Amino acid sequence: MYLRARPNCLILITAFLKAYILTIGDEILIGQVTDTNATFMATALNEEGYEVVEHLSVADSHDGIMQGLDRGLASADIVLMTGGLGPTKDDITKKVLADYFGTELVFHQESWERLSRIYRSFGKEPGPHHREQCELPASATILTNERGTAPGMWLTRDDGKIVVSMPGVPYEMRYLVRNEVIPRLVEQQQPGWRQRSLTLLTAGEGESTIADKIAAVEDGLPEHMSLAYLPNLGTVRLRLTARGTDEAAIQVDLNHYQQEIENIIGDLVYGYGTENLPQAVQRRMQEQNLSLATAESCTGGTIAGMITSRAGSSGHYRGSIIAYDNAVKHKSLGIAPGMIQKYGAVSKQVVRAMAEGARERLNSDYAIATSGVAGPGGGTKEKPVGTIWIAVAGPEGTHTKLLKAGKDRKRNITYTAHQSLDFLRRVLDGLEKP
Repeated sequence: MYLRARPNCLILITAFLKAYILTIGDEILIGQVTDTNATFMATALNEEGYEVVEHLSVADSHDGIMQGLDRGLASADIVLMTGGLGPTKDDITKKVLADYFGTELVFHQESWERLSRIYRSFGKEPGPHHREQCELPASATILTNERGTAPGMWLTRDDGKIVVSMPGVPYEMRYLVRNEVIPRLVEQQQPGWRQRSLTLLTAGEGESTIADKIAAVEDGLPEHMSLAYLPNLGTVRLRLTARGTDEAAIQVDLNHYQQEIENIIGDLVYGYGTENLPQAVQRRMQEQNLSLATAESCTGGTIAGMITSRAGSSGHYRGSIIAYDNAVKHKSLGIAPGMIQKYGAVSKQVVRAMAEGARERLNSDYAIATSGVAGPGGGTKEKPVGTIWIAVAGPEGTHTKLLKAGKDRKRNITYTAHQSLDFLRRVLDGLEKP
């Protein structure tokens, strides 16, 4: 992987300080497709020291792409663009690039031979439209796409500014960025100014609360340093960046201010770099040879999905009981119907019993449980929408916590999943008492 956002990582500032992201596709403009490509490219560029100045989405049209290129190259030194490459007639990006760079489309034999091999491996023969796909701008450096048939293209203008065109299919674009684009940019890095960044990962408090707590530290940062807040539901990333020509001095400054921040909010820090909460929990569980189970009501398996999306989760995760209905809570977790009748499914008593039941029945060291009113309906005066109980049961006892979320169902579920994983992290770190 090319990403190096972890403590003490070195990121060189290259000759290209500013970058522009251009995504092409009518489906993006009408909201049919979510543009995840821009997020990935922005992260990759930022981690290599580039300043992403703008992200623009344009239609699959000659004028739209031309105007996007004009705008991108007027404000940045490199433009990364995705979309409009493929075998269909509406894939016009390469034609526009040829016009923009004053060149012609020429048949690229190597791309044709590779495409033919791919199709024949599936018992098929490429057609005339596939041959047209291999007609590429004569001045382009062709980037081999090992995840698909449409190659990437690297074009350099007379003034040294660069345009890189890649397919819009996310896993194809990511392959090209990792294996072709970033390595080529790194080769062009020049000595001189350095930029180092480190990222602290926090959970349990929002951006504004954290900002208030560390305001004095942020106000005291020297001019060559900056602090960025990158919030998500239930988590906030803090990225410290320092610039200069003396690497040793930069590192001293980063270490100093990292420690200043952790002296204030250390109990909120669950990891560093690109680690997420499921990874942080997995690391702790595996280091201590512990096992985990979940019993989910309002989150409906979201926590289990977060955990099992990580490779190696089978080393510590036992499984989940999605006890959405009260009868399932009774039959699968052993909760007495009288308890639910007395306290309600959304209660400290029931979520506590859910965690303990999951721990016992799935034979795990720890168990997480959730029960709440996710919304948008179902709330009462006593328990309005956003009332959510979470619990963690372990060898030392059972911990419970009441969350007060909002009225958006999807956000409430994600927020609860993050809060639950962080609650377990805090238990494992000895920060919570039963």
